[in-house]
Amino acid sequence: MSPERVRGHRRGPVPAVVAVVMLLVLAACGDAPRAPASASSPAYNGTDVMFLQMSLAYIGQGDQVVSVAAQRATGPQLRALAAELAAQWRSEAQTMQRWLTGWQQPPSADPGAGAHAGHGDLHSLRPSDIAELTAAKGEQFDRTAVSLLLGHLHNCVEVSRMEATGGGYPPAKALAERTTATRQAQIQRLLALAA
Repeated sequence: MSPERVRGHRRGPVPAVVAVVMLLVLAACGDAPRAPASASSPAYNGTDVMFLQMSLAYIGQGDQVVSVAAQRATGPQLRALAAELAAQWRSEAQTMQRWLTGWQQPPSADPGAGAHAGHGDLHSLRPSDIAELTAAKGEQFDRTAVSLLLGHLHNCVEVSRMEATGGGYPPAKALAERTTATRQAQIQRLLALAA
């Protein structure tokens, strides 16, 4: 092809087509970096948003267990762990909400949009789980609370691991790594209570 024809192609519609394709690729990719709230702060990606939104949902669910367990558990170790989780979740939720607000992202994904499809189908606490917990008494209450928290904290760890490996915002990745270590230690404590 002659230089004139090559130059002619450069002036033609090809750059516009390339620009449109690039925009579509970026729009379709949930993990494409997004502009941060401040030009001086690092960019975030779709995994960061997913991590924060899913974590806030899990905090809300888990708080239903720990708020009851902190008051009604017969074992002092379970009561202490429930109070510890409540305080940690409260602090983590404030940070997560602040980041999402700064990024102009909603605190939860549109449930009909399938925003977190492909990020695993982790079990959520159901109203029937909470009903079973509140109906239980004495040692049965403790066993039910320990069982629910074990599954719940496992899910929290899985979501944090997704962020640690796929997130783009360094502070969120660091939070995910800290929470993974903390939740794993708490799981070990729960397993000891279940033994």
